[in-house]
Amino acid sequence: MERVCFRMFVKLDRVDEYKAEHQHVWPEVLDALRKSGWHNYSIFLNKEDGCLITYCEFEDFNESLNAISREEISLKWQARMVEYFVPVPGLKPADAFDKFVEVFHLA
Repeated sequence: MERVCFRMFVKLDRVDEYKAEHQHVWPEVLDALRKSGWHNYSIFLNKEDGCLITYCEFEDFNESLNAISREEISLKWQARMVEYFVPVPGLKPADAFDKFVEVFHLA
């Protein structure tokens, strides 16, 4: 299983709204994530600076990322969420994240 962590930034004036949205993630989005190979998916948010860290496990990260990008319900959810994120010049919102490489794991 490939463990992946990535970082994005939520606009500081939208942090509370972003958190509220994730109290009720659409069931169809959750199903699409599972079907696309996303496992043990967690989101962490620092309210002080808007730093959003996500952690997920995949059989194949690139394959799962491509699979979820083809899911219509995921595209609708992403379109709804894009307003919450700090834009990164030159990148599409769905690609505007920093991926971290695992260097240690205590099993």
